[in-house]
Amino acid sequence: MTETRVERKERTRRAILDAALELCEGQPLAALSLRQVAKQVGVVPTAFYRHFESIDQLGLELVDESFSALRDLLKAARTFDTPPSSDRALFLAVVDNSVKALVSHVPRAERHFRFIARERLAGSLLVREAVRHQLELIERELATDIARVPGAGRWSADDLQILANLLVNAMLSHAEELALANGRPDVVRRIEDTARRQLHIVLIGALSWDSSR
Repeated sequence: MTETRVERKERTRRAILDAALELCEGQPLAALSLRQVAKQVGVVPTAFYRHFESIDQLGLELVDESFSALRDLLKAARTFDTPPSSDRALFLAVVDNSVKALVSHVPRAERHFRFIARERLAGSLLVREAVRHQLELIERELATDIARVPGAGRWSADDLQILANLLVNAMLSHAEELALANGRPDVVRRIEDTARRQLHIVLIGALSWDSSR
């Protein structure tokens, strides 16, 4: 079957994104040149500009992709086969789902999670700001979800945001660790255990918190 022009263009665009992710394994995105990326794909440098205006724009696209993977992970952590019967049961179910989601989702997008880990600290200002913005959006979404939990009325909006921040940063930190574990069973088990204990501490502590005190 003959490939259409649109399909060929999309395949090249995808190849550029994948090449950038691969090259970023050894250096920050800001250190890449479009010539390096074009050479990795096997196209002339001018072909790069048919898809992206700059390396920074390419980075913004990778940020969007990477956070889509993180959103999928967090959604899985909040999806239950059977609705929990109490606040405590809900939070314990969140912990179990979160650990399962980490182990199942991270291997599917390891490079994207490693990309977030590097670029939120060492990326260009534009890319770092995009990462920060995406994290803030996810935290607000999670705070809104938590506010619907029975009993959440005892937490102020600021405290809901703090709890969401703690949970998102914990999940992202463990996802980054798993992405660097290279599938080593002993390391994965250690990360699972640490993630489970940390989330238990955060959520069980949240159950006893009352913002009015």
